[in-house]
Amino acid sequence: MLLLTHADFDAIRLSIKVALAATALSLPFGFFFAYVMTFLKFRGKVLLEVLVNLPLTLPPVVIGYLLLIALGKNGCFAPLLDALGVRLIFTWKAAVLASAVVGFPLLVRSIRIGMEGIDYHLIQASRTLGARGIDTLFTVILPLSLRGICAGSSLMLARSLGEFGATIIAAGNIPGVTQTIPLAIYDYASSPSSEAAALSLCLVAVGISVLVLLFHELLSSKLARRD
Repeated sequence: MLLLTHADFDAIRLSIKVALAATALSLPFGFFFAYVMTFLKFRGKVLLEVLVNLPLTLPPVVIGYLLLIALGKNGCFAPLLDALGVRLIFTWKAAVLASAVVGFPLLVRSIRIGMEGIDYHLIQASRTLGARGIDTLFTVILPLSLRGICAGSSLMLARSLGEFGATIIAAGNIPGVTQTIPLAIYDYASSPSSEAAALSLCLVAVGISVLVLLFHELLSSKLARRD
């Protein structure tokens, strides 16, 4: 039997909210960078690839700390944020940014794999028929990249649901405000008397992840049959 408190339900709702928001925020940027890295040739492309993939090799706490010093009260973006009246650090929005940065390379890589599988003759044919670059992008490249977008979004969503290190540094561990499932489990794990509560949240996390993966497989199968 699951032993869930009101704070646990808040953590579950916030985790889903953060994961969905991080995925939605990252998708247009992920598609753009995947397109640039797949179809364009330019100097500094290797450097761009390194920068995009850097979050895969950096410890999440490093990413969280960099977000903290960039967006914090005395950060380099503090004057701009103050002028706009925006506060990010130690809010759920910081958790979204942390999850988006950490999961971004997985999203770009999956979309890029989908784009690299496109038959280049189809792109050439569309341009021969008079399609402009933007038309080719939306009528050929985007539809044929849907499986990669689907795979990347699923990975991004799953990674965001499990994000811990960057979130606890940039957003903190505030129950009902920034406490996600991993942070709540961390709190419970530090108390020997809360083993049952920690296990309950672990089972919820497993259940959500299974649902995400099932949705990914069903959608991928549907797209494969359509292709």
